[in-house]
Amino acid sequence: MRPGIASVNAFMAAVASVLIVTSAQAEMRISDDMGGLMTQYASRFASVRDSGEKVVIDGPCYSACTMLLGMLPREQVCVTPNAVLGFHAAWNFDESGRRVTSSEATRALLDIYPARVRGWIARRGGLSPNLKLMRGRELAAMYPMCNGATRAQAARPARNRGGRPLRNVAIPASARSASAR
Repeated sequence: MRPGIASVNAFMAAVASVLIVTSAQAEMRISDDMGGLMTQYASRFASVRDSGEKVVIDGPCYSACTMLLGMLPREQVCVTPNAVLGFHAAWNFDESGRRVTSSEATRALLDIYPARVRGWIARRGGLSPNLKLMRGRELAAMYPMCNGATRAQAARPARNRGGRPLRNVAIPASARSASAR
């Protein structure tokens, strides 16, 4: 091999290793996610799980956004002192355009969450139309703090407004249009 080719090969190997390291260190930061359609979040978090991308919860993550708790391995998620999770029952619109709770979609949503999150929700009366917030010590007891943040910092209230591996999430047809927002 000529010296020029060897140096090109070395350069290409260095570039490839940087690309591999960079993609492994990629992260998604959630700082103001109010939720949306469950099917869209299921697809989004399945892609994130498959990519290995780290998810940093650094503010409100409400409604369908909370599906990440059951769809990503615990090691792929971390929280900051600003993190706030908001849980409520899933809903659809009826024929007249009013919001109505969907018991089927709410059951599907609960089934996605890890047991410790389901227990937390159950101790607060279950999923209902009213938003239940998890933050501070409760959240820090369930999920690791992100780089350098301490559990004591997590005890402060949020300043913003407001695991198990993924299994294939079967969302019933009647819940496909359900929103958990």
